[in-house]
Amino acid sequence: MDSAVAREQTLDAAETLFYGRGIQSVGMDDIRGASGVSLKRLYQLFPAKEQLVVAYLERRDLRWRQRLAEYVENPSDGHEDARQRLLAVFDWLARWFREPDFRGCAWINSYGELGAVSEPVADQVRAHKRAFGEYLGRLVDDAGLPAELAGQLHLLAEGAMVTAAVERSAEPAARAGRAARALIDAYSSSDRSSDPNGVPVGH
Repeated sequence: MDSAVAREQTLDAAETLFYGRGIQSVGMDDIRGASGVSLKRLYQLFPAKEQLVVAYLERRDLRWRQRLAEYVENPSDGHEDARQRLLAVFDWLARWFREPDFRGCAWINSYGELGAVSEPVADQVRAHKRAFGEYLGRLVDDAGLPAELAGQLHLLAEGAMVTAAVERSAEPAARAGRAARALIDAYSSSDRSSDPNGVPVGH
């Protein structure tokens, strides 16, 4: 088994176990058993468990954000309008929350377990959240809405993730989506009530 295959099998096992059971309850022996990669090879690939956790989060980040973007930016799903794409974020969250293996946000979970004792893990969590926030910022900019809306939508999405995990329900995505629509409508109304120079009509 070459190193690339061994690495992928190790990360596949780590993702299933860390996300499903929690990081601290899973040992390297568990990873060995689930991956079929020898313990010696595991430690050659990842000399410390912390390095495996960071690699798991890095790979999951790329896949998670790719799945989100593919859904949000797919015209065949009726997301041609820039403002509709903002709301599509919450539709996608609802789909994610309904997945049988949904256990909340992997990064929030990891931060809760290791954020206080592992700076590399905390850094990876912050990087993921920052990237998600920046993606929302781009969608807001494409929609011609004020930049501050991105932070508000980010908080709604993050709150929905936590609440969905606790409630074991997709309903928090719908509630957050309705709040997002109200915010978008409010900012849109504000735009329509101003002239091109940003001065409210009638003033």
